Amino acid sequence: MANNLVGLSIGRYHLIEKLGEGGMAIVYKAFDTHLECNVAIKFLRTDQLAPVILERALKRFEREAKKVAKLDHPNIVKVTDYGEYEGKPYLVMPYLPGGTLKQFLREHGRMSWREAVELLIPVAKALEYAHEMKLIHRDVKPSNILLTGKGIPMLTDFGVAKALDDEATQDLKGTTAMVGTPDYMAPEQVISKTVDHRADIYALGVVFFEMITGRRPYEADTPMAVLVKHATDPLPRPLDLVPDLPEKVEQVLIKALAKKPEDRYQDMGNFINSLEKLA
Repeated sequence: MANNLVGLSIGRYHLIEKLGEGGMAIVYKAFDTHLECNVAIKFLRTDQLAPVILERALKRFEREAKKVAKLDHPNIVKVTDYGEYEGKPYLVMPYLPGGTLKQFLREHGRMSWREAVELLIPVAKALEYAHEMKLIHRDVKPSNILLTGKGIPMLTDFGVAKALDDEATQDLKGTTAMVGTPDYMAPEQVISKTVDHRADIYALGVVFFEMITGRRPYEADTPMAVLVKHATDPLPRPLDLVPDLPEKVEQVLIKALAKKPEDRYQDMGNFINSLEKLA
């Protein structure tokens, strides 16, 4: 697929501009000529998958897309359509003009812990709902938290990581581009293939850490080195980075970012309770 589809019409959708791209997908703003409104279209990057794996990944992606389309929560971005263009699967979602939390942090720098807690609680509730529906996100990060025009956070990209996960890891031999994002990955995602909902709790903890300190807890030159740090390095002390941070906020971070899943919050409800107590 050419890296730029701007100007093309794919079915009823006319692609207007590229909004962003990452290791797993490219997102475009498009105009829906039937409903006469702007939408966001996310094309999956399948250029790194071998043809034999691609077919399985596409089927799995379709299954995941249908599961995600059934999710109904005020802080989860709806999937409104699904299709394929030149072998590239895509999802259609409402266009949210507020950009991503990643862009917000880049433009505004770190937030006060109170602002961060307020923004994080709706995202945690969206994840709690998804976990009740037996869906693990696997790729919680600031670029997957979109903001509405009024600044309300909306979680997106459910199931994309899972759709490609098993296929890609068999094929890519150590490439992490297709299986989540190293900066936000729980240690067990690195060490073993079995992950449960507590991996999302860890990833949300990393997002919380970044929102209030202005940096991620583990940084290194290569994705693999970041993964190793998640698994082995002690957590940098939040209070060293933000001296006026209340100790109770630091304690919530320490628990959410415990290396072993059994030492973390055991479900998103417990994490939400702690966040609401802070609020």
